[in-house]
Amino acid sequence: MKLSEIKTILPTLDNVEFQLENGTFVPEHFHVTEVGQIIKNFIDCGGTIRTEKVVNFQLWNADDFEHRLKPNKLLNIIQLSEEKLGMEDGEIEVEFQSETIGKYDLEFNGKHFILKNKQTVCLAQDACGIPEAKVKVNLADVGTSCCTPNSGCC
Repeated sequence: MKLSEIKTILPTLDNVEFQLENGTFVPEHFHVTEVGQIIKNFIDCGGTIRTEKVVNFQLWNADDFEHRLKPNKLLNIIQLSEEKLGMEDGEIEVEFQSETIGKYDLEFNGKHFILKNKQTVCLAQDACGIPEAKVKVNLADVGTSCCTPNSGCC
């Protein structure tokens, strides 16, 4: 989800709720402790220089169980971040504490924001020496157009 999308969704909501893919909700007393833009410059294992840029939200739980972040308050935090940091519209990455700090993509299901699990991937697979996965074919689906008994093909 891009920053522009969440800015369009927030005014339509009564509450801001985040849910993990496994169905567990982020406790409703969470705080958004950071909104910013992260720029990552790196070299992949194939030697290609790359840059990634994401809008970052950090969610945090404290012991103030009565705290509730309202959509308008989050929208104000986003607008202040855009104004003060010169943030660009970009994909949102959410940080949330589980066993360690987890990083998630963000989607909206019409009612809740969904924290989508992120996966690592090699960006230079041709340089890693990892063979391409072979396509599994069910022999029953191959057909019998050329190699039938007595067809002379084998």
